[in-house]
Amino acid sequence: MKLNIQNETSRLRAVILGTAESNGPTPKSEDCYDPKSRQHVLAGTYPLEADMVKEMDAVAKVLEKYDVKVYRPEVIKDYNQIFARDISFVIEDKIIIANILPDRDREIEATEYIWESLDESKKIKLPEECHVEGGDVMPWNDYIFIGTYTGEDYSDYITARTNSAAVEAIKALFPQKKVKSFELRKSNTDPKENALHLDCCFQPIGKDKAIIHKNGFLVESEYQWLIDFFGKENVFEITKDEMYNMNSNIFSISEDVIISEKNFTRLNTWLREKGFTVEEVPYSEIAKQEGLLRCSTMPLVRD
Repeated sequence: MKLNIQNETSRLRAVILGTAESNGPTPKSEDCYDPKSRQHVLAGTYPLEADMVKEMDAVAKVLEKYDVKVYRPEVIKDYNQIFARDISFVIEDKIIIANILPDRDREIEATEYIWESLDESKKIKLPEECHVEGGDVMPWNDYIFIGTYTGEDYSDYITARTNSAAVEAIKALFPQKKVKSFELRKSNTDPKENALHLDCCFQPIGKDKAIIHKNGFLVESEYQWLIDFFGKENVFEITKDEMYNMNSNIFSISEDVIISEKNFTRLNTWLREKGFTVEEVPYSEIAKQEGLLRCSTMPLVRD
C-alpha cells in the first residue's frame, strides 16, 4: 500500500475504521477521558456495545458502497477501540504514530498488522515529549492545521491532547508545508465548553468550504483567520448545542460525498443545498463519547 493523504476531502480509497466489538463494560465516571462520556456515565445513558456496533456497521456499508478498502483493528477483549483517528494519522506518504494517553497504548498494537506492510522510512514515532492525537491534525493541501493547547496548566487538562512540542515536530517533518496551529478551549467538566480536538469545532469540506464553531477557539483572531481563509459565505457556523452533538465531526469520502449523522438536520440541509451528496447514518450513541465520524476513521489513501 502506498500511503497518500494531501487533504481531508480527496477521493478516499483506503481507511481504518475503528471497532465497537468487545468494547468492555461501562467505565466508572472517574475513569472517563472526556466530560461528555462522564456525563453519560453519571446519567445512566452511556452507550451499549450492541448499539455502537450497529452504528459502525452502517458506516462500513457506506464506505463499501463507494468502493473504499476498509481495514478494522484486531479486536482486543473488553477494550474501547472506536476512535481510530486518535492513535495515528497520515500526512503525504508518512504515517505518524501518536503519543496518546498511556491507558490507550494497546490500541496501537491492534493496527500493527497494517503498518507492518509499510516501508520503515514512512513510519514515524514522535519523541515522547510530543503529545498529539489525530483529531487535532488536518492536512489541507499546502497547509497543516493543528489544534493545540499551550497554557501553563496543560497538564491539568485530560482534554488537552496535543502540545506545542508536537506542533514543532510536525513543522520539522514537513518543512514545505505551512503549519497553522489553533488554541482550543478546554474543560474537564463541561462538554459544551470543551473542544476535545480540532475536528470537534472545525472541519474543511469540499474544495473550499468549512464547518466551524466559534467558541471552540480560545483566540478569536485564530477563528477569524479561518473565516477569512475560507470566506464567510463558504462557512457553516454551528451552535454550542450542535458542537456538543458533534456536527463538525462528519467525514468526507470525496469532495462531493459526505457521511453525516442522520439527526444533523440543519447541517445536512445546508450541505445538500451546496451540492453535496449526504450519506446519513445513525451515530448518536457513539457521539456520547465525544467523538463521531471523523474520530472513528483514519484515512490511509486518497487520490
